[in-house]
Amino acid sequence: MIDERIYQQFCEIGRDLYEGGMISSHGGNLSIRLGDRVIIKRRGAQLGRLKMHDLIETGLEKNDSGVALASTELVVHRAIYMNTPALAVVHCHPRTAIAFSLSRDELVPIDNEASYLLKKIPVVTEEFASGSPEMARKVAEALAQYKIIMLRGHGSFAIGQTLDEAFHWSSTLEESCQIELAAKIINEPFIEYRGMTKDYSKW
Repeated sequence: MIDERIYQQFCEIGRDLYEGGMISSHGGNLSIRLGDRVIIKRRGAQLGRLKMHDLIETGLEKNDSGVALASTELVVHRAIYMNTPALAVVHCHPRTAIAFSLSRDELVPIDNEASYLLKKIPVVTEEFASGSPEMARKVAEALAQYKIIMLRGHGSFAIGQTLDEAFHWSSTLEESCQIELAAKIINEPFIEYRGMTKDYSKW
C-alpha cells in the first residue's frame, strides 16, 4: 500500500505539471526511490488526475509488482537511480524547451535564474526515444553529470532528492526557454549582464 503522503506528493507535482502546460493529458512521468524500491506512475494514467491505484511500487532491479502496467519508461527511471544519487525523477514535455531541442545540442540559458541554477542543459539524441535500453543508458549517463537534460524532440528528465526539487529544475528550464523565445520575438540586441559570461558554455 502506497503511503498517503507519497500519493499527495505525486498528485501535487502531477497537477502542477499539467496546469503549467508541461505535459499533455497522459504525458510525462514521476517516480521516487525508496531504498531498493521504486514508486512510479502507472502506464496511461493522467498526471493531473492521479488516483491511488495509479501509483505502482516495484523493485529497483526487477519488476516484482505483479502489475503489467508500470510505465513504459520504467527502464529509464531504473537506470537513472542505479547510476546517479537521485531519489526522485520528473519527466515532462516542456513545449518551448522541446522546440529548442530540435535545433540545438545544448540549451544555454540567457536569464539570471536558470543561468545560476542550471548553467547549461545537454540535448541527448536517441532514435527510439520511448523507454528503450539505449535511451535509458544515454539519459542516465547524462544525468550523472547534470541535474536536468533534454531528450531531443521528446522532453526533459530531471533528478533531485525530492519530487519538488526535480520539478523546480523542470519548471526553471521551461521558463528560461520561454524567456529566450520572447527575447527572439522582441529581436533587440542582447546586453550581457552576467559575470563569467564565457564560462556558461563550458559547464
